[in-house]
Amino acid sequence: MCGIVGYLGKANAATVLINGLKRLEYRGYDSAGLALLDNDEILVSKSAGKVASLNERAHTNWSPEVFKRSGTGIAHTRWATHGPPTEINAHPHLDQSGDIALVHNGIIENYRALRTRLESRGHHFYSETDTEVLCHLIGDCDKGDLFQAVCDALHQVEGTFGIAVISSREPGRIITARRGSPIVIGIGDGEVILASDASAILAHTQRVIYLDDNDIATLTLDGVDIRDLNNVPVTREIAELGLDAAAAEKGGFEHFMLKEIHEQPEALANAIRGRLDLHLGSSVLAGMSTSQRELAELVRVVMVGCGTSLHAAMVGEYAFEDIADINAEVQQAAEFRYRNPIMGSRDFVVAISQSGETADTLAAVKEAHQKGAFVMSLVNVVGSTIARETGRGVYLHAGPEISVASTKAFTCQVSVLLMMALKLGRGRRFSREEGLKLAHDIGSIPLLVERVIAKEHIIAKIAEDYVDNEHAFFIGRGPMYPVALEGALKLKEISYIHAEGYHAAELKHGPIALLQPGTPVIAVACEGPAKDKTLGNVEECRARGARILGIVTEGDTDAEEVMDDYISIPRTHPLVATVPAVVALQIFSYHVARLRGCEIDQPRNLAKSVTVE
Repeated sequence: MCGIVGYLGKANAATVLINGLKRLEYRGYDSAGLALLDNDEILVSKSAGKVASLNERAHTNWSPEVFKRSGTGIAHTRWATHGPPTEINAHPHLDQSGDIALVHNGIIENYRALRTRLESRGHHFYSETDTEVLCHLIGDCDKGDLFQAVCDALHQVEGTFGIAVISSREPGRIITARRGSPIVIGIGDGEVILASDASAILAHTQRVIYLDDNDIATLTLDGVDIRDLNNVPVTREIAELGLDAAAAEKGGFEHFMLKEIHEQPEALANAIRGRLDLHLGSSVLAGMSTSQRELAELVRVVMVGCGTSLHAAMVGEYAFEDIADINAEVQQAAEFRYRNPIMGSRDFVVAISQSGETADTLAAVKEAHQKGAFVMSLVNVVGSTIARETGRGVYLHAGPEISVASTKAFTCQVSVLLMMALKLGRGRRFSREEGLKLAHDIGSIPLLVERVIAKEHIIAKIAEDYVDNEHAFFIGRGPMYPVALEGALKLKEISYIHAEGYHAAELKHGPIALLQPGTPVIAVACEGPAKDKTLGNVEECRARGARILGIVTEGDTDAEEVMDDYISIPRTHPLVATVPAVVALQIFSYHVARLRGCEIDQPRNLAKSVTVE
């Protein structure tokens, strides 16, 4: 959620840190700050609001000479948890002496007890944050060795953390550590840079080290020394990012979200390329690291995720049952480990997360491992914690997703889940003929999405008539039900319109009472077994004066006739059709939000990667 950047090198540290924070703005935040080592003191500048305000504040507070001579610093964008988004609560925080500065992602769960103990020892706190408590605790433990002080402090905390620490008494090094909140270290030429997200490192190096939980590292210009919290050396491999810094730029689009919507044909082609076996009518997913015999012996597929990933999993549930003839279920990752799930060695758990850092999904992975289940991941970020924790899985290859509202990650997740279901199905009762047809339809997804994006001007025109509404309902059946949920989520995320998704059959069980003349109902009524039932629900809404926008199959005049407005998508397999249907709703939501003047890429109160529970 929050963003961390640290720098040690010969460049202007303040400029490097601010530029790094700008690359992390997509994660969502409400305040920002940075601390520099300048000769024998730590200088701190903080601001509520955007990084641009911090940049202006820093240039006001510090002379040009400070910018030129300081080559060490840490910086942070904060998403408020403990205490409101004020300058006082913003990071970095200082210890009691003012000689140690700390930035922190995560939550210290026992901070109240620690704060009470420290106050009894004469410590005075200025903020409401758990982070300031941790910084004071490190200062309290410091007996002349910052590394050991951080170790001693972290042994006393409960919760999650990704931290970076500097001390004016020990210039020339940064201490960083993680538990449950990502830290990646970039190894450059005469410089080292750390961050909570690789996007802040791209402009400096492609060579990175990912810290594991309970790693603590000392960064100097001589190298990176990594140990565990008991001061035992550990080895972490240097990896190549393989990302293009230009991919994190808008490329002429007004918003990252619009750019990422338009990137979907290419992203989907990358996700599918080389993974379809058009001879056997199956798929090739080497990352699953399983034999056909092992797959045939599975008795259940359990998918865990949050938000958009949860909706992708719901589409996957239909696919696994319809194609693979296997029991499938979806569980909200935040509930998984608290409900004591019944799991075994013949259960197949798929953890779905765009970032690969979602705290609740990571906790579900660990619980599934504990229960002896077969666990794999479906993530977009190479080297992410969930990918490393599972040890097997399938990468999306969707490229960087900067906008908080997920688009191409969702469509790639669905596409990969369809290929996974196809692979399982061909090892069971799905025939080669059926497999070849579905494989062809999956392979055509990029072209199907291109055809929907080509209608953007039509969809934008339709959006004009839905801008002034403050409520909207999305309905669907079968695999189009999670499409309706995802469409409602997109609209509420970026336009702030209250939007709810329902299974169409649930309308008569309460929600229909909320319909008034003119209330928008977006009906996902594409060709499929439940289409006629959905059209019946549309008629019920029309009878109560609702305005109906339909997502329909091209050439389906029966569906078009009962809609006030409609967006048509190409005809394809009903499960495959979920992808172009979602793209149509993404474009619709984007243009509604644009016309309402909303902050589309960074919606209020939201964060890209939810790394705390």
